[in-house]
Amino acid sequence: MRTTSLFALLFLMLTTSFTVPENSNIIQGVLYSNHQLVGIETTDGKISKITRFANDAKSSELYLAPGLIDVQINGYMGVDFSGPDLTVSDVKKATKALWKAGVTSYFPTLITSDMNRLKKNFAIMAEARKDPEIAKSIPGFHLEGPYISPIAGFRGAHLEKYIKNPNWEEFTALQKAADNGIILITLAPELDGAIPFIRKCVESGVVVSLGHHNGTDQDVQLAVDAGASMATHLGNGCANEINRHHNPIWPQLSEDKITISVIADGYHLTKEEVRTFYKSKGVHKTILVSDALDLAGMPPGEYVRGERTLLLTPNVVKLPKENVLAGAASPISKCLGVFMDFTQCSLKDAVKMASTNPAELFGLDSIGEIEQGKRADIILFSMDNNEVIIEKTYVNGKLVYSKE
Repeated sequence: MRTTSLFALLFLMLTTSFTVPENSNIIQGVLYSNHQLVGIETTDGKISKITRFANDAKSSELYLAPGLIDVQINGYMGVDFSGPDLTVSDVKKATKALWKAGVTSYFPTLITSDMNRLKKNFAIMAEARKDPEIAKSIPGFHLEGPYISPIAGFRGAHLEKYIKNPNWEEFTALQKAADNGIILITLAPELDGAIPFIRKCVESGVVVSLGHHNGTDQDVQLAVDAGASMATHLGNGCANEINRHHNPIWPQLSEDKITISVIADGYHLTKEEVRTFYKSKGVHKTILVSDALDLAGMPPGEYVRGERTLLLTPNVVKLPKENVLAGAASPISKCLGVFMDFTQCSLKDAVKMASTNPAELFGLDSIGEIEQGKRADIILFSMDNNEVIIEKTYVNGKLVYSKE
């Protein structure tokens, strides 16, 4: 932050009889959407005032944007949300580590597992959400499976023995264990009972996303008609070899009512795939996700997780046994820069896809934008060749991470 900018802020405060209440804070940076230098005043955790300075911002200033929202994260820094030994302390550890990556809100994602394990871990998650230190960062949970395709490739790294057809009573029990915290479910529309199950989920307020499936165009259409509105990590959770005409990708890409999520870490999808998906869906129907595993941030090597032997490389997590990717090794802040590099989209649009869009899709009205009255979930970051470097993170107006 330049000294002249600090003087400008002080001058403004003095010449306008500007006073900052004790419960307020001033955050200054270059607004991501228009590259204008602004001062954000926060009061009681909300954005109470936005002051725009007349002077042009210089590239040396830190950018300011709403905190990133990751709706698909399986774990982080050694914490596996689907693991057998999960604790509330583990959830707090992962949450605080994600703050360092600019993630102010996220959906802990539980994958296909034994039902007793799912119930137990959802109950632990529900307890963690009550902790005032991290509660604001966990709007809800994502259940990815067990109602997905059992076919190799399409099931990805999910264990086949736990995959099953949708069962409403079973899901209701999971939702009860989660204290009604499950707000997103990924499933396969071609499974027996999937369409009425989707309808019930949507009626109960749960967003349904299609993923890890081998559904036909008719299956996708029926699912959309029942209320499905999203496609989970499009282009992944898919067999290595598919029919060039009849496959799950085209129906989801062509359906206007579906918002796609994309893992843009530079390894899950090729540059051409990312560019094509973006050109088809546009900035308003695309969401960036990390799909990070608990191995993200750990040293490369072999790890045993959930009865699977995984290989962590510096860039991605693999399941060598089935020749598929098992998840990402990078936080969503990296995806932001890669997506900009691949598509040449603006920083404004990239942040929209990593923050504003998920907030809107899930009805998280208090976050996802820099606006007066919104919750002060804010990140300050620098850019180096489209790489996002998080400098400070605020949650509910409180500084929760500073690189310094």
